[in-house]
Amino acid sequence: MKKPPKRASTPTGPANRNVAALVYDGLCTFEYGIAVEMFGIARPELDSWYRFTSCAVDRGAMRAAGGLSVRADAGLEGLSRAGTIIVPGWRGADAAPPPALLDALRAAHKRGARLLSFCSGVFVLAAAGVLDDRAATTHWRYAETLAARYPRIRLAPDVLYVDEGKVMTSAGSAAAIDLSLHLIRRDYGPRIANQVARRAVVPTHRDGGQAQFIPAPLPEQGAALGTLLEWMRRRLDQPLPISVLAERARMSERTLLRRFEEATGHSPKQWLVHERLARARELLEGSDLAVEQIADRCGFGSADTLRHHFRRAIKLSPARYRERFALAGQRA
Repeated sequence: MKKPPKRASTPTGPANRNVAALVYDGLCTFEYGIAVEMFGIARPELDSWYRFTSCAVDRGAMRAAGGLSVRADAGLEGLSRAGTIIVPGWRGADAAPPPALLDALRAAHKRGARLLSFCSGVFVLAAAGVLDDRAATTHWRYAETLAARYPRIRLAPDVLYVDEGKVMTSAGSAAAIDLSLHLIRRDYGPRIANQVARRAVVPTHRDGGQAQFIPAPLPEQGAALGTLLEWMRRRLDQPLPISVLAERARMSERTLLRRFEEATGHSPKQWLVHERLARARELLEGSDLAVEQIADRCGFGSADTLRHHFRRAIKLSPARYRERFALAGQRA
């Protein structure tokens, strides 16, 4: 009897699940809220999750955008226990971070903690020197300032986030969500990342200036087409010509094409390629199936066709994509 393909083990989270977010006078409320939403909310449906804490940069009550006053659970000493440290924005590109904070970040980086910056928080990591000779990004309005002030950083201004292994940076405020989901995906796998995204009612993937290696989004669905889209998802390995889809939806082909694009932003053919690529990513990450088998299961027909669409959409070959994620799992 033929044995079923061996599947990769399900990720169970990072070795150190302690996540610390900085709190400072002038706190960027939105960016801090993203850190809480992604890493600080209890998720009893999961066997393990992050342990979240806030660490104060300044003494006493601190102000946050929107007229709020905040206090943190701990001071900078709390960073010594964290496996992941988040800098949720900063009070200004010209505001020098305190030496004690920079020392704490350098020490954390040296012992292997992961450092994340959201938006203008990149200036804190840059001042600590942990971005020297690395790629990084930030909000577009800070890009020129960052490049001029820290020429050793390889600025990537047209992406949502940059993952350099132990140091990660995101672009403008909402890109912090994309980076957070990416890290959750590294730690817990695509299924859990998708689950977190759905709970937060955000897409699991947004296209940036280059391909970002996170799961594909669930397209916005018109109510009338929801059943058809789910039916198509269950049959990605089969030919799905427009005539079959129109008959299934009980519409003319012309009406279906118009309503499909209104609901999803894509033609049925484009949408199928998108979904088949998403399924191929899952199989590349979570199984030992050969590329030829994955192409067949995802409806591409041949490995060459799968490679063509993969390179066109993701800028990598399927083999390189699988290798990249194996390396990402080892870095986490």
